[in-house]
Amino acid sequence: MEHIENDAKYNGLTVNQGVSQPPVVNPYLKKRRPRPMPSAAEMVEGILRGDMTMLSRAVTLVESLSPEHEALAQEVIEKCLPHSGHSRRIGITGVPGAGKSTSIDVFGLHVLKKGGKLAVLAIDPSSERTKGSILGDKTRMEKLSVHPDAFIRPSPSAGSLGGVARKTRETIVLCEAAGYDNIFVETVGVGQSETAVHSMVDFFLLIQLAGTGDELQGIKRGIMEMADGIVINKADGDNIQRAQLAQTQFRSALHLFPLPASGWSPEVLTYSGYFELGIDEVWDMIDRYFDFVKANGYFDRKRSEQARYWMYETIDAQLRSNFYNNPEIERMLAEKEVKVLNNQLSSFVAARDVLNHYFRPENYI
Repeated sequence: MEHIENDAKYNGLTVNQGVSQPPVVNPYLKKRRPRPMPSAAEMVEGILRGDMTMLSRAVTLVESLSPEHEALAQEVIEKCLPHSGHSRRIGITGVPGAGKSTSIDVFGLHVLKKGGKLAVLAIDPSSERTKGSILGDKTRMEKLSVHPDAFIRPSPSAGSLGGVARKTRETIVLCEAAGYDNIFVETVGVGQSETAVHSMVDFFLLIQLAGTGDELQGIKRGIMEMADGIVINKADGDNIQRAQLAQTQFRSALHLFPLPASGWSPEVLTYSGYFELGIDEVWDMIDRYFDFVKANGYFDRKRSEQARYWMYETIDAQLRSNFYNNPEIERMLAEKEVKVLNNQLSSFVAARDVLNHYFRPENYI
């Protein structure tokens, strides 16, 4: 490359040619061959053996959107199903910043001290713009993430909370088959994901903060009604009195709600996840709940209702997938959309025409 600075009229100024830039990719880097996908039998054998690597691969397979992976994933789940159902499933939710991940770290270690294994399934919110997700829950569970008997799996919501909840439900089956007798499901925060998570857990724990204004404005009535226990975090130092005041307010609010179908009266406790204060009391409450619902038969009844709920949810999901992936429907939708946008056809008539075409009798003969 010629440099004008080397011209004679710029006497005394010299610009060297420089050196060629090294390649971006290391030339000595060998291309790794992708690991072959194990068969369903190999995966199930590894999961039942407690192989965490095989469990992770099976969860990745379940979360895959690839159609060719779906059949293999369902075969693995069906073979693991007889070995599942023996864990305590606990959903944990709360407003952003309430300390859910820190609390799970402390609660998890408390559970593991009693023996057994723990799986933490965390639903991480995805960006609406990039569809990416940080998946950083492990960084806030410093002690639990290195414990040999703990399995932490963050999953991106990817804009579809219903979809990721369905995958989480299937992941629970795999974790139980691998011998994890305690399952924590952490949600993205107070919102629509709570209903889906509530339909797959036995106990629903709501974590709340004190000293953030009107305590009862921070939580919607629907979340309060779903909670089997409410805990006020960060009850330490100068915040103890505010936490106790919030505890009183929540207890008063719960008296206004009808008794849940379980017959259990939700309790409100205070604790500090950071300083590990009041952890025993929170877990004693959860133990009392399980003893109570197992004694009155609600535990088994709820599990049966949840299984039925997810059967219908799966039917809905499969119908939507079949409808929108139908090439003929895709073509019709594009045509109808143009007419709707040009005011040549109403939205309702366009939808009716497409659905009538989809449900033609000849399609099901």
